[in-house]
This record gives sequence, C-alpha cells and structure tokens, in this order.
Amino acid sequence: MTAVADAFGYLFDGANWAGEQGIGAFMVQQLLLTVTALVLAAVIGLPLALVAGHTGKGGFLAINLSNVGRAVPVFAVLLVLALSDPIGSEEFGPYGRAGLATLIALVLFALPPIITNAYVGVREVDRDIVEASRGMGMSEMGIFSRIELPLAMAVILTGVRLALVQVWATATIAALVAGPGLGRIITRGFANERTSEVVAGAILVAVGALVLEGIAVVAERRFDPLRVARR
Repeated sequence: MTAVADAFGYLFDGANWAGEQGIGAFMVQQLLLTVTALVLAAVIGLPLALVAGHTGKGGFLAINLSNVGRAVPVFAVLLVLALSDPIGSEEFGPYGRAGLATLIALVLFALPPIITNAYVGVREVDRDIVEASRGMGMSEMGIFSRIELPLAMAVILTGVRLALVQVWATATIAALVAGPGLGRIITRGFANERTSEVVAGAILVAVGALVLEGIAVVAERRFDPLRVARR
C-alpha cells in the first residue's frame, strides 16, 4: 500500500507534470502514437475488410492474416524494426526516437481486430435482406452503403474500440527502445529503483485505457445508425 500511496503522491505533484520529461509530455506522446496508429490501421484495414465482406472473396486470407498478426509478439516486431535500416531508431518528428518503428508495430497490432470485426460484421448481415435488395433493383454500392454498412456498423465500431484500447496499452513498449510515451515513466522508475514511479506509470496507462474505452463506447452509441434510429 505504501508504493500505491507514494505513486499517487508522485501523480499529484505538479512538478512531475511539467517539462519535456514530465507526465504531461509523455501522455501527449502516447496519445499521439495511439491516434495515429489507429487512423492508419483503419485507413488500411477497413476498405480491405469491407470489400471482402461485401463480395465474399478474400475473407479466408483476411481472417488468417489477422490471426497471424495476433500471434506475432509486438515487442519482437518493434525490436526488429528499431534495429533495421532505414527505419531504425532515429527521431521521427513529433513521434520521437524510434517513432516510425513504433508506429509501424502499433499499426500491425491494430489491424487484426479492425479487419476481423469489419469482415465478420458485413458477412453476418442477413443474406435474405441482401438478396431481397438485389431483387428490388438496388445497385451493389447501394446495397453496401444502405443495407450492409448500417447493419454491420455496431460490430465494426466494436473492432475499432478494441484496437484503440489495445494500442494505447501497448504503446508503452516504445520506451523499451528509448521511444516516446508513458512507458518512459515506468522504465525510468525501474532504472532509478523508484517503485512509486513504476506504479504511477502503470496507473496512468490503466486510467487512460478506461477513459478511452468510455469515450469509444459513447461514440459507438452516437454513430451506430441502428441505435440512432431507435432513439
């Protein structure tokens, strides 16, 4: 309990939030990494999964690639990328040291839930409804945009929410290759044998995950067409 009390004392000390090595700077870095990786993963994964779900082609490949992505340790990917040229561990704009390597590793980690949920969501739309729409003369684009996408939106958004929370929590590994984010607080605490700092970093990551989860749930309810229609 002493370590937890000391951790909260560390968190409530305003001096620890200021400066380039403060909690505030590390939190902004972690959030920037998370949002960027999530957006990139959505831009890459959603079109592929939605097209595969609508056409029914390539689904086997999409799901199995997602499963492979889950099986590969993110830290192993990050370490390989950080030691590689031209990616390496150099500075990458606002993403800091090893920022590009970290982004790539996080995007690969975010793709599986996004692809799987988007594909499954579209494929699980009642085929009778889809065939009835075709029988009424709707175009394929009309069927996708007006039938399949609204009905699958809840499952798609759930995949994005899962990816968001997972990426936020996993982004802490960037610190293991001197990268940015809240993981720096944890590694710094280990290096200086300050347990309170390690616990404080863990608390920040956990609370951040809960806050992002709550925001994502609210967004799901707001942007799911079926929920909006019921209201």
